Formats: sequence, C-alpha cells, structure tokens
Amino acid sequence: MKAFWALVLILLPLGLRAQAEKAVPTATYTDADGRFTLTYPRTWQLRPNASGAEAAFYAPATGQPVPAVVTVTARPLPDDLKDRPLTGPGSQDSLWRTLLRLPHVYVVRLEQKNYGRYEEVRYDYTYAPVAGLPGRLHVAGRRIWRVGYEFQVEYRAATTEDGRCLTEGLQLLDSFGFTSKSITSRRYVDQVCDGKMYGIAAMTRRTGQWEDDCRSIHEFSTEDVSELATVHRNVLPFQSYALAKGFDNCLYSVTKSPTDRPELVYRYDPTTRRGAFTTWQLPAQGPTNVWISAATDERGDLYFLTSDANQLVKVSPAEGGTVTVLWQKDPTQQAAYYPSIAFDGAGTHGNFCLDDANTVYMVYSTDGSLVRVDVNTQRPAPELLALTGLPKRGGYSDVLLQNDESGRRRMYLAGPHALYKVDLARRKASLARRGTYTDLAGCNLFRVAYRAAPPLPSATVPWRGRVLNAATYQPLTAAELHIGRESASAVVSLSTDGRFSYGAAPGKPYFYKAQLAGFVDADSSWTVGAGPTVHDILLQPLAVGTTLPLANVQFEQGQAVLLPGSARALNQLVAMMTDNPRLTIELRGHTDNVGEPAKNVVLSEERVAAVKAYLVAHGVAESRITGIGFGGAKPAASNAQEVTRKLNRRVEFRVTGI
Repeated sequence: MKAFWALVLILLPLGLRAQAEKAVPTATYTDADGRFTLTYPRTWQLRPNASGAEAAFYAPATGQPVPAVVTVTARPLPDDLKDRPLTGPGSQDSLWRTLLRLPHVYVVRLEQKNYGRYEEVRYDYTYAPVAGLPGRLHVAGRRIWRVGYEFQVEYRAATTEDGRCLTEGLQLLDSFGFTSKSITSRRYVDQVCDGKMYGIAAMTRRTGQWEDDCRSIHEFSTEDVSELATVHRNVLPFQSYALAKGFDNCLYSVTKSPTDRPELVYRYDPTTRRGAFTTWQLPAQGPTNVWISAATDERGDLYFLTSDANQLVKVSPAEGGTVTVLWQKDPTQQAAYYPSIAFDGAGTHGNFCLDDANTVYMVYSTDGSLVRVDVNTQRPAPELLALTGLPKRGGYSDVLLQNDESGRRRMYLAGPHALYKVDLARRKASLARRGTYTDLAGCNLFRVAYRAAPPLPSATVPWRGRVLNAATYQPLTAAELHIGRESASAVVSLSTDGRFSYGAAPGKPYFYKAQLAGFVDADSSWTVGAGPTVHDILLQPLAVGTTLPLANVQFEQGQAVLLPGSARALNQLVAMMTDNPRLTIELRGHTDNVGEPAKNVVLSEERVAAVKAYLVAHGVAESRITGIGFGGAKPAASNAQEVTRKLNRRVEFRVTGI
C-alpha cells in the first residue's frame, strides 16, 4: 500500500502540470475583403492563394507528403444557384447520394441547418481514394451559402494522420466565422429597393417631330418626381406596355405585339444599362391581346396582365422563373358595374398594381377610376373607386404603389400627358409631373431592408444512415437495429442496401444498438443535429486480431481507479463475452508520454489489471483474459497538447480466440 501511495504522489504532479500547460499559440487569418476570419495554430503553415484556394493551412510535416491540409475558398455562386437554398427538402438526399458514389465511404456526419442569415452543411466522412488499395482519406468540412456566395472550409488527410492532425484541423474548421462587415447580396430575395421609379415613355421627339416610342425608359427620383428624368433611350428591344421592377432592382418587360404565342421576359439593368432575355416564358396571350401591364408583390414575384384582363400570370424569379397562371377570366365580369367599363370603345382596365393584402388595383383608362380585385378569391370589390382632380379626357395607362425609404406608400397614376399622385384616403389626385407613360415600375411593396428570421426548429428531423462492416465498409443488410430516446427500444428496418431512417428530436441524444452474428455489437448513442442528419453505424467483425477501444473507460488522474462512467462500456464487454463463451481477449493499456516511460508502463499495467478485475467480478473467467501495458509507446494521437494527449490514455482489447 505504501508503494501504491508513493506512486500516486509521483504521478500527481505530472497530472497537475498537464492541466496547467499553456495552450498552443494561434494566429488569426482574415480574408482580403474582411468578410471572415479563421484561427489556426502557429505551427501550421499558411499559404495564401494556394492550389486554387483563397488560403491553405498545412499541418507540420516531418517528411513528404504534407500530412494534412485545411483549405478555405470563397466564390460567387453561379447564377442558376445563387437564388436557391442549400438546405431544405431534397438537398440532404442529393448531398448524401453524392457521397455514396465514393468507394467504400463511411459517413461520420452530414448535417444541415438554416440560420436565417446563412445556410450551412457540415460533413465528415472517410473513403478509399483508390478502390482495391489500402489507405483511406478523411474529409471534413463546412459549406456555407450566404447572399449568393459559397464559403467552404475543408480538412483533408490520410486517416493514418488523424491522430496527429485531426483535432487541430477540426478546431480550425470550427473557428471560421463572419465579421461584422456587410456583404452585398447577389440573391434576388435579399435585395433592398434603391428607391428609384421608372416609366415607359410613350412618345419621343426626333427631328422636331413626336413619334411613338415605348422602348425608352425614364428614371425618376422618388424624392421629387417632378425633377428632370434620366432617359434610358431605346433600351428595350421591342415596343412594350408592361414594366415591373424586381427585387434585384432590374426592370422586366414583354413585347406589346399581339403575337398569340409564348413570350420571353426581358431583363434590363438600369445600373449597367445592359439587358438580355431571360428563360422565363409567358403563355400565349390571345390573337387580339397584348401584355399591357406588370407589377411586383411583396415576395418579389412578377405579375403580367393582358389588355382584356382575362389572363393574369405570376413569374417567381427566386424559384428559377416558375410561371403560374392565376386566372384566365376577368374577375370584374362578376361586378354589377362591369357593363359600364366594358362596352365597345370603352378602353382597357387591364393596367394594374398590387398591395400587400394581395389586392389588384386596376385603372379604367377612360376616366381613371380604380377597380379592385382580391387575387386569392378572384372576387371584385362591389364598387368603382372614383378619383377627383383628374382631367375628364381618357388615356389613363397605369397605376403604381411605391414605397419610399421611410416605409411610406404613395400611389401614382399615369394619365394623359401627365403623372399624378393619388391620395387614396381622400380619393383625390394631384399633378406630379408632365409626360406620357404607358407603364410605371418602382418599389411596389418592396421591403426597405431584408431581415430573415431563423426558421423554427422542426419537432423531428430525419436521422439517416447505413449499417456497415467496419472492415470492408459494405452494407450489412441482415443486421438488427434498435434506436430510442431513453433506450434502444424501437426496431428500425433496413433497406436492401443497409439504409435506415429514423425521426428524432433535434439536439437530443438517442441510443442505438446494432447486432449481427459474427460482429461486435454497436451499442452507443448519437445526438441528432438541428437539420436532417446522416450518420452511418459500423459493426466490427469478430475475428482473431481485431482490436477495439473501450470507449469512455476512464481512470482517476495518475491512478488505476476506474471512474463511474466506465461501467457502460465494461458492461457491454461483459455481455459480449457472455454471449460468446469461446471468446478470449487481450487487454491493452496505454498512457500519454508525460512522465518517466518505465512508470507509465507500470501505470498502464495496473489499469489493465483494474479492467480485468471488473470483468472477472462480473462473471468472466480469468483464464479468458490476458493483459499487457505499453505505457506511452503506442500513441493514438499527438502528445503535443493536452486536447490530443488525453486520447492516448486508453484501454483497448484484442481478440485472441473465438
């Protein structure tokens, strides 16, 4: 006993010294634009603009090749991806399917989450880069989509280097974070309205004569629409009556020609003064109709209406330009006043705008009265909304609800040779500026600033994975799998390729147990992330020579006294040896490299003896267990710092007979 306490007194200062050890010195990397930072160990070499990445961090090398590298890249997403979500329905499946195409892949983690300001997918997997040859590659990283850009931080190393490099590599990944500097969004739904208002000029003066135009656009300042307009001359490739302003501050239009065929929507950017056709196609409008007006709703969707008001369609830019037909018959035909606005020669009432209650305001071209229709119910208001202050002669060609930067809403009406400002509460119009315009576009219901709240967590999210052979990484379709919140109680079926899916509460640990004859039971727990999660389960073959760790078997500092938390793993080993009465094992004890090597060997042997005593006390024959202590001679991880050194203080068992 005196010798035992002497050993404790010798080892105790070593434990205290390890706890007081200073952290590894670190440095901070900030990208050239000041958008994000990372913290990396100073022992890792930083190389900006290396191998196509914005920066690469190389682990300390003792030879060639470099043992591990963490790369960080930042790039604008392609136009066909910048408005799409990284997370959401279907995205998890597509990412998982991509990984499953890798040879002998084991998915440690694939987890997605939408934080509102940005979306993130974290992944961690190993695979065989060359099928049929030994050696596996470990890849872990984060893909983050924010405002139309992708940021990716990724660790890559041979699995043989994980013990030395993985912990610091994962810390480097976790350190990635955005700065307070704002990033101008490239995504359609994130844009902030620039406050400008536009009108298609109906006439232009050439060589002293007024001529039809409908291709030039006038740009007004909403602070004072009476100021001189900025003219974008002949920027539309066709004559147009319809114009809408999108969330990206670009203008969208279609030809006014009665072609009765599908029409492509044209996009014009007033900032660059460049335009091009989109791939968004409106349906045929009828042999005597034209697309006469356009508007934008508070979600950024674009609406186009025909001159007879019989066809209203919606285009959703944030969904790749999906086109939806909302109605194919003029709803005002249900109204009692319809005969008074629809007789031959009465003029159109198809020019319109939208409010935030999804009400269409259409202007009757003959006298400027407003017609209101609920888009959802397609029911018109029972009366016309007549306005005072307008000239009696006809020619009212559009109406616009325009938001200013303070959030105030104003209505403008394009009348004969003038633009009018409308006070809806008083039903009165007043002159705003001179000019003839066929259609108006502006910040119709635009949010002044976009603020996305993080989505509420789901009650359950899918935990998906496979049960795999830990030696070959092949699916074990005949395995039995149980999962549960308090215990592994629910039977979970496996598909023909070993896959499973289980609905679990985010952030909660779930116990699982996988069994198959000839394999060591997998009996552990897994905490599901905030979004859909993938985590494969490995079963180790029960074969002579197989070496397995005793997870969470821990001892008091510098002693061979088992801590209470060790019982679960030891009880699992007892159960396995009870179920396999011919199974014999060799316990293997390991320490870190702190202290004298000879004393570490003694400590590892004493810890092996403590584990053996536990097994024997629980009914395992002593003759079935041998043991050996290696001290610090066989490290599983780097001894350079405490965070990895503790991984070397472990006990394993090796199968010696079955």
